[in-house]
Amino acid sequence: MRSLYYQPPTDKQFKEVKSCAIAIWQSYYDNKFGYVDEKVGQIKHLKNVGDNFMFIVAMFDEFNQRTLANMLSPRTRKAVADRIKAGGSPDVYNVFLQKKDRKVKS
Repeated sequence: MRSLYYQPPTDKQFKEVKSCAIAIWQSYYDNKFGYVDEKVGQIKHLKNVGDNFMFIVAMFDEFNQRTLANMLSPRTRKAVADRIKAGGSPDVYNVFLQKKDRKVKS
């Protein structure tokens, strides 16, 4: 069986991540040199196949992943968190997990 990381979510969840990501690019970044157009152009026409869902998430640094996580519905946020975990990332680095679910190493 293919890892959850590479499995597409529901179409609703995909559209939610896609629209929130575009909103972040357009709201927080300067397009003076076409940076925003480039990033939005990379995701604008993506379809809900393979790991495109996670490709969108992975475009962001940790700070902007937190911003994205806070914009998402609980179900979509969980869908991302589950895929990050399936991809092998430790819970402590998974900003999509609710704080109560994040395990910190001692």
